[in-house]
Amino acid sequence: MKSFCNLQRSFLALALSFGLSVTAFAAELHVITSGAFATAFKELVPLYEKQSTHTVKISYGSSMGAAPDSIPTRLSRQETFDILILAGPALEGFIQKGNVAQGTRVDLANSTIGAVVKKGAPKPDISTVAALKNTLLQAKSIAYSASASGTYLSTELFVKLGVAEQLKDTAKKIYSERVGSVVARGEAELGFQQVSELLSIDGLDYLGEIPLEVQQTVPFSAGITTTTQQMKAAKELIEFLASATAAPVIQKTGMNPIISKMPW
Repeated sequence: MKSFCNLQRSFLALALSFGLSVTAFAAELHVITSGAFATAFKELVPLYEKQSTHTVKISYGSSMGAAPDSIPTRLSRQETFDILILAGPALEGFIQKGNVAQGTRVDLANSTIGAVVKKGAPKPDISTVAALKNTLLQAKSIAYSASASGTYLSTELFVKLGVAEQLKDTAKKIYSERVGSVVARGEAELGFQQVSELLSIDGLDYLGEIPLEVQQTVPFSAGITTTTQQMKAAKELIEFLASATAAPVIQKTGMNPIISKMPW
């Protein structure tokens, strides 16, 4: 063991003598992302790894809620990650709790809510607030997410439209699964979720975004955890995700990219 440690120190000294920094060595970054940014992130990671010495291990979980795979639940189980990517308001909550380091939040993209039906099914009108209200009341079954968009729908939009009471029996919150998958299987007639989470699922017809007057635009943001041992590598990955290089991929997956200035 002693000879191995001496060998490690000798190698490090040799690297430094050639002007290499400790951060030139490869790090494995553990990142958990909520669903809205998941499709873009899966496409961006291979691009990042091609131009970096670091690698990325991806985990998935919803921004909020008590489901076993949600980000709050996984953090409460003491699972460790280097970076969290999720809805900005939820990330702020983790900053306040001390899970995410102050001054590391970077907004990556804005996300909006859309609607889908099963492929080939009649396409109801959601183009105006009145049409959306009528469609909600006429639907036999509605699925919405257990994360940011679903919380907005169930606690704000349905109330604002005056349909909350009528939807108690027809609208269902979906845990640990994408809403689009439920609709594609025919288990719900109408589904609402972040657009980027709907577009990535086969077997659906996309109806469009809900009307601007009642739309909720949510920033999805990255933050570095207070437990990371890879701060510099984590910053490098976030810088890539917020760059002009990443923007076309994010746009393609149904989100609006934000090219952010780094807070560090």
